[in-house]
Amino acid sequence: MITLHTFGPMFGLPDPSPFVTKADILLKMSSLPFRTVVGNLRKAPKGKIPYIEDKGVGIGDTTLIRLHLEKNYGIDFDKHLSPAEKGIAWSVEKMLEDHLYWALLHARWVDDANFKKGPQRFFDFAPALIRPLIVSMVRRQVRKNLYAHGLGRHTDAEIVMIANRSIDALAAVLGDKPYLMGAKPCGADATALAFVVSVLATHFETPIRSHAEGHKNLASYRDRLMGEFFPAG
Repeated sequence: MITLHTFGPMFGLPDPSPFVTKADILLKMSSLPFRTVVGNLRKAPKGKIPYIEDKGVGIGDTTLIRLHLEKNYGIDFDKHLSPAEKGIAWSVEKMLEDHLYWALLHARWVDDANFKKGPQRFFDFAPALIRPLIVSMVRRQVRKNLYAHGLGRHTDAEIVMIANRSIDALAAVLGDKPYLMGAKPCGADATALAFVVSVLATHFETPIRSHAEGHKNLASYRDRLMGEFFPAG
């Protein structure tokens, strides 16, 4: 059985990481049997969570996890899409993963109020005496990563403005369709749902969330697909 390594539910979310949520949804779409466990970053193949273990092999990165499922189990998440639709779906995924993700990271890790009620909890395991040092070191590294990516070089207002363009684009592509690309779910829905849920998380106060709440189709999409993939009880 496939094992998905996660952080676990937190902040009213299936997982604080949209990438973990994406992997979870992909596995549910695949209909393959799997289980979830709380992962260990030190054992992760790429030093990140999520990752899966399948027949003794560890696979990190959600794109590689998807490719593994497609290659080894003959699953085609996009079999009903045209080549052009596949191109749009892939573009939306990368917009969310390689662009909007960094804005969410900034909102949670750089904003002091959000950090204190959010990511700071990740360090509860650390001994109280050295906890402030570890928190400061990791938070400083996150800021460096944001700066290296490029988004961290902008002002807070500029980051929000850019992030909101991605949210508008996602809402426009979704339109009034039940799923991102039409009447049936595709692979990109795993990413889209994961990020819509993260953006709309009420645990965090952000202008990005406020902007997303103005798109009623995103909230409807979240409610509908959460009921499908994460039914209560």
